[in-house]
Amino acid sequence: MTSALWRSMNRKEKTREETMMEALGNVNIFRNLSHKELKVVLNLVYERMYKKGDYIFKQGYPGNGMYIILKGTVQIIQENVEGDTKKEKDLATLHSGDFLGEISLLDEAPRSASAYCTELTEVLGFFRGDLLDLLNRKPELGSKIVLNIARILGERLRITNQLLAELQEKQQKEAES
Repeated sequence: MTSALWRSMNRKEKTREETMMEALGNVNIFRNLSHKELKVVLNLVYERMYKKGDYIFKQGYPGNGMYIILKGTVQIIQENVEGDTKKEKDLATLHSGDFLGEISLLDEAPRSASAYCTELTEVLGFFRGDLLDLLNRKPELGSKIVLNIARILGERLRITNQLLAELQEKQQKEAES
């Protein structure tokens, strides 16, 4: 029988790079990339830390990139102003391994929601300018990423269309009653 001390000394801890590579590889946008291609992307991402209460981005501001949560929790909220009253609607709670803001890799439209950290949060940021540069320097790799983004957005659009159709059907039935 091996002692716990020897087991822990022999167990290899993941390096920071391995942790970040794993996080990138688990995100749909980078999922089908080779190890070598992921290393290229790894050299383009930025590590950022946010304290509890910090915003990663705010609704209405131009988008400039996406974020992958390495550690922490992020609340996605939509802020609506009605008269003098500001109302917040919780849209989603994201955790380690989740990603957000990927639409801004394709355009610079204002953010449709805010991303608020509910605890100390560590993220990797991948920005539009870096993707555009990658498309010029390594078009095959950049195209793979853009195609993956398009697939994700297509899946979300199909789901949204289905939900809209169900809602319209429900409203029509209620109107007929």
